[in-house]
Formats: sequence, structure tokens, C-alpha cells
Amino acid sequence: MKTLPYFFLFIFLSLFYHLQAQRIPMQLGPDTDQDNNIRNYLMREAALITDQSMTGIRSLEDWEKIRQDHYRKLIEMLSLEDVPLEGKRPPLNVKITGTVREKGYRIEKLYYESLPGLYVVANLYIPDHIKHPTAAILYQCGHSPTQKVHYQSHPRKFAQLGFVCLIVETIQFGEVRGVHHGCYSEGWFQWYSRGYTPAGVEVWNAVRGIDLLAARPEVDPEKIGVTGISGGGAMSWFIAAIDPRVKAAAPVCGNSTLKSHILTRTIDGHCDCMFPINTYRFDMQDIGALIAPRPLLIAQADRDGLNTIESSREVFYDLKDLYKLYNAGEKITMIETPGGHSYHPTSREAIFSFFFKYLMGKDVAPEKAGDVDELPEHQLSEEKLKVYVNGPPAGDRTTTIQDSFVKLAVRPDISGESALAVHKDSVIRFLKRETFGAFPGHPMPMEPHHVYRTDDGARFGTDTYSFISEKGWRLKVKIHWNQDPSQKHPLMIVLRSPGEERWASESFISELDKKWNIAYFETRGVGEYGWGPELQWHVRRASAWIGRTIASMEVYDVLRCLEFCRTLEGVDTGKTGIAARNDMSVVALYAALLDGNIHTLVIKDPPATQNAASRPDGRGPAIEMLNCLRVTDLCELPALIAPTRTFLIGSMPDPWHWSEHVLQSAGKNNLFNEINSMAEVHF
Repeated sequence: MKTLPYFFLFIFLSLFYHLQAQRIPMQLGPDTDQDNNIRNYLMREAALITDQSMTGIRSLEDWEKIRQDHYRKLIEMLSLEDVPLEGKRPPLNVKITGTVREKGYRIEKLYYESLPGLYVVANLYIPDHIKHPTAAILYQCGHSPTQKVHYQSHPRKFAQLGFVCLIVETIQFGEVRGVHHGCYSEGWFQWYSRGYTPAGVEVWNAVRGIDLLAARPEVDPEKIGVTGISGGGAMSWFIAAIDPRVKAAAPVCGNSTLKSHILTRTIDGHCDCMFPINTYRFDMQDIGALIAPRPLLIAQADRDGLNTIESSREVFYDLKDLYKLYNAGEKITMIETPGGHSYHPTSREAIFSFFFKYLMGKDVAPEKAGDVDELPEHQLSEEKLKVYVNGPPAGDRTTTIQDSFVKLAVRPDISGESALAVHKDSVIRFLKRETFGAFPGHPMPMEPHHVYRTDDGARFGTDTYSFISEKGWRLKVKIHWNQDPSQKHPLMIVLRSPGEERWASESFISELDKKWNIAYFETRGVGEYGWGPELQWHVRRASAWIGRTIASMEVYDVLRCLEFCRTLEGVDTGKTGIAARNDMSVVALYAALLDGNIHTLVIKDPPATQNAASRPDGRGPAIEMLNCLRVTDLCELPALIAPTRTFLIGSMPDPWHWSEHVLQSAGKNNLFNEINSMAEVHF
């Protein structure tokens, strides 16, 4: 019994020594500044994007210095890098399938080929008795199932006022049904990884529609405008920003700030086409700035369930400041109308008057221009306006264009260590810019705390620490000291998986050589830092709209965890490892690539690719990362992280043999090993 006091003294001194050695203060209470709440985080980051949009532009010279780069970035974010915006374009191959003659105008029913095999259905309204080329309007349909039939009163009115008007059907609705709602309802979150937005197809089809108008003898190519509502309103913003041939634009109910969309969750009602792949974290002000100083009329309803009037005003006033720098403040106006997400006689009449002024040089009062005629007896039937008499052309790509519109990376033919190094460098540069560009430019101080210490079976006890990963997130890491923490030893960080059973990670790592100390880590989205499955769909879409994804945020958390752990006295900084299962293997692979100093990576049952659909309801694993498939895929990463040793438990997905072959050609046969259990991870 005399030894008992000495035992307690030994325990106390060991704890005291260990805490002193780590020099990390004990924290017993919560850190209220870091609430670990995903909704608060999304709202805060969206607000930063909105509040910083176009800041620093105090002169026209400031803007002109960055305008071209701004334009290039928007082209990329609209998935337009692989279409010929500049230079020679493929022939339109316009086919007129019929003509409808009405009093004062005719309607040519036609389709054109915007890309080889991609056909666009349209109706062209042409006024009678055109003596000289006149102004033309490109009308963009909103999300109505009957498209050119539903919105026919608008091109008809334009024709009655003397404008040529081309109304173009979207790929989602109309005579051929493509897909806008990939992430929204199909579970095609790999669109984010592909860098694909359906807005890109719509903008490109519209650009080719402008090509069609500009080539018509009835049209003055210097007098082309664009307008539309809802999805057509958003497209009007994008088209005018992208194509300088648009001389005036009048979007309706098609804009809101990111701050508003995330705060009010209006994003949840929006189609995937309503915003670019937001690689560079633009807001609508950044897009509208590319329209300036051309005339812009913003029409917005004051009770729109998809776009708050307050946020539309914010966009307007911010853009007005830019227009003033051009001495063109009078060329941007905003019309507010009562009611929900719809047109109003006030907005329609204002739009007609606007185009009279800026495309025809005529001062026509809104009430004089008049409103559309929506009387049922004056609407033409769907059959009468139908373009495809015998169905679409053979080989039409409308229903599958999402699979080919953006070119994905092709696995390169690499032979030798130097070629691998060059490819690795190019991949990392791309990923840092276009996949992980939302990583904080100035990481927050970690402010580490020692939370508690236990003796739960580890030879030298277990310490739990917390640290700040990113603003709003204080995360914990639990370290089991199999080796003396006063001396440097290897550390394996085990990434817990979303929804895992209790002790699942402990079982996974249990056979690892005891020379490793073990750390258990939950990223945001996992365990204590997770959220309800019913919120997953919203978080995935909202994250992408503000330039990140769940998986990219988790990669950042792992990098910060590595950074923290390497500050501990007992960690050999040259021998840190990561172990992960299933979809968390994706996070582990990218973290290892970006960190560049991982000694050993152990993954079990990883996905074969990031180019795969998930559940239609958005629940479950979220492995998408913006644009990553444009430069690489999972099968390349075991080779790219060399000299990291990779151990794969389970069967190797077929595409992954690429890494095996590349490493063999580089003389690194021992860096990628297919094993059966953790016990085979040699030190």
C-alpha cells in the first residue's frame, strides 16, 4: 500500500510534464467565437463575397486594369473555355421547317447547330415591310415547360413594334428535353468536379443565336439587345457580359446577391443554371460590371420568392457607381414592380421603351409602347409553333451535352521521374487556383488548447487538443501515445468517416505497427462537426455557389490538423501519415498531394473516380471538388503524391493501375502497394 501514493505522484508529474512540454493551455469551456455551424459559415463567407465585390475600384483606370482578366475568369466559370468564342465557328446550318404568317409579321420556325450535333430550336419573328436593317432582340425563355409557346406574347409584341425577335428554347424544356437540374434533382454533383454549369450551354446557344441574327439581312448587327425573365433573366446578364455585340440588356427577375441567396435560402429554389461554377467567387456585381457602360435595365418584382428586392437594389447601386465612372450613370436603371416572381405591365412597357431608346434611337414613353397581349384567343398553339415536324435531327446531343461540353483531363502518357514531376507541378498549380482557391489567403492563428488527458489503454496516455481550422471552426484531434511523447515518433492521423459506427476507426487502425502514435480526427461534416442529412443537399449546392465544396473544406481541415500536430514535441514531422476509408480516402489523397510531406498514406475501399453521380436527394458522401476533373482524377493521385508511400486495402479500382504503371516507369515500384490488412503496412 505504501507504493500507492508514489503511483499517483507519478501520474500527476507525468501529466504536468506532458502539458508543460507541449506548452498548450488547458481549455475546459467552449470557444464561443467558433460555433462550428455550417449555416453560419456559409452565410458569413457569402457575405464576404458580396461585400467585397468590386471593392477597390475607385477609378475607371482601376477597372480597366482588371477587366480583361475578369472577362477571362467569367468565360471559364461559365464552362465556355472549350467553345470557339474567338476565331472561326462551326457553320450554323440553319434549317427553316415552316413559316407562320400573321398580321404585320411572320414567324420562321427554325433550328440551328450551335456545335456539331447540338441543335437549338427557335422561332424568328420578322416584321413586314422592313426596308432597311433594323434592331433585333434575342429573347431568353425562363423555366417554362412550353418555352416559346408560353412566352410568345413577348416576341410578338417586339415584332409589332418593328423589332426582329429570335426566341430560343433552352435545353431543359421545349421540344427536346435536356438537363438543367443535374445537381438540383439528379444527384449529378460531379458537374462541380467537371467544371460544368448548364448556363454555359445556354449562353453558347445564345451567342450562336446572335450569330444567326447578325447574318440576317433584316437585322442591323450593331443594334442587338437581349432580355428574358427568371432563368432567361439570369442568362441575359451572362450573355450581355460575354458578348459585346449585345448593345442593351433588360434582365427580369434574374439577379440577387450571394449574401441574400444563402441567408434566405432562396438558392434552394434555383436551377443549376442560375450561377456559374464560382471558382473565383464572383457575385452579380462582378458579372454586371462586364456589361458597363452599355445600357442595362434591371426589372425586379418586390415580393419575388427567388430574388429579394433588397439584394437586387444592392446590385443596382453598386453597378451604378461603376457606370458613373464611365460618365454613363443614366444608362443603368431599375424598375421595381409589385408582386411575386413574374412580369408586370410596368416592367414590360419599360422594357419596350428602353429598347426603342437604345436600339432605335427613339423616345417612346412606356405607356405609348404598350403592353403584351396575353388574351388566350390570340395565342398560337404549340402545334402551330412546333419546329421539329418529324422529330430532332439524328444524333442530336441536347440530352447528353453535359457529358461533352467541358473537356475533361486525359490521363497523360508519362514515362520517367522527370515527366512525372512536371505533371505533378502542373496539377498542383491548377488545383490551388481553381479547386482550392477559396482556402484562406491568411490562415487564422490556431490558438491551440489542450482539452483533456486520459489513460485509456495507450501506453503513454491520450491527449485531446483543439485548434482553429478556419474562422468559425474549432476542431479536435485525439492523440493516442503508443510511444513516449517527450521524444519524436511517427504519427498516423486517422480520418473518421461521416456516420461511422462507434469504434469503427479504432478497429480500422488497430493492426497498425505500434511504432506509430495514432491521432483520430473529425473534419467538418463528420461526427461532432456534422449536420443533419436533410441539410446535405443545401450545403453541397450553397458551398459550390461560394467557390468551395464540402470535400475541399475537409481537405483544408486535414492540412490544418497536420500543421498543428507537427508543432507537438512528440511528432516526427518527417514521418506523418494519413489513414482513411471509403469516401474520406478522397480527402486524404488531396490533402497528401497539397501537403507534400506525408510519409505514409493508407486508404481502404476508395471510390474509383470523382466523375460519378451520388444520391438524387443529395444525401450521403460528397466527394466533388470544383473543376478537379479538368486536370486529374483519383487514379492519378497515388503517383502524384510520390514519394509518399501509399497502401491500398482492398481491391484496386481498374483506373488506378495508371498510377501503378507510372510509378514503375519512374523506378518507384515500392510506393504503391495493394494489401489485405493494416498489419501489412510496413514501417
